[in-house]
Amino acid sequence: MKIAIMGAMPEEIAPLLERVGEYTSSEYAGNTYYEASYKGHSLVIAYSKIGKVFSTLTASTMLQKFGAEVLLFSGVAGAINPELKIGDLIAATKLCQHDLDITAFGHPYGYVPEGKQFIEADAALISMAKEVASEMGVKLMEGIIATGDQFVADPVRNRWIGETFNADALEMEGASVACVCDAMGVPFFILRSISDAADMDASFSFDAFLISSAQESANFIIKMVEKIGH
Repeated sequence: MKIAIMGAMPEEIAPLLERVGEYTSSEYAGNTYYEASYKGHSLVIAYSKIGKVFSTLTASTMLQKFGAEVLLFSGVAGAINPELKIGDLIAATKLCQHDLDITAFGHPYGYVPEGKQFIEADAALISMAKEVASEMGVKLMEGIIATGDQFVADPVRNRWIGETFNADALEMEGASVACVCDAMGVPFFILRSISDAADMDASFSFDAFLISSAQESANFIIKMVEKIGH
């Protein structure tokens, strides 16, 4: 199977490239894509750069140019749900765009006509993730992840996103990747490891825990790859 694995930053895919060992790289549309064989699968791995626009471009490329049949996202996120601590893993059950606002026309936050306020992740991949978590002996929370083109370091904004979307975590790429996969009928799974609490200390926490949190997410995603199709 051809599996796409995405991150947003170099730190989020570095552990993946280390695990797969040998790979080739190619340039397309201002980005680098790494291809490798791993456990009987063909992988294409890339980091998109931060934000919804770049992640949309990268996800579209992975599906259309490289022919990926499933997409796994590995990265970090800020916590909204107080039960989430730094290093914890959360799998998105559904995703939304917290900064999408045409409420002036009577629509709810995160919604545009002919679109969806929430996009649901693939149920089979979530079920598989539960099996992986059990086998690894790690805790995996499931919940709503909110995406926006903002690094949230404001407890007031954090609380508003949580209350408006019933969201558990927030980041800057997941919902745009979900939009691409949903439109193209490709199963997807978004995994995030908590790097900060999206509060006044978020920038410090993010820098301090980025690499370790990214490693936690990548380790889990590799186990997902190993289980797919077996």
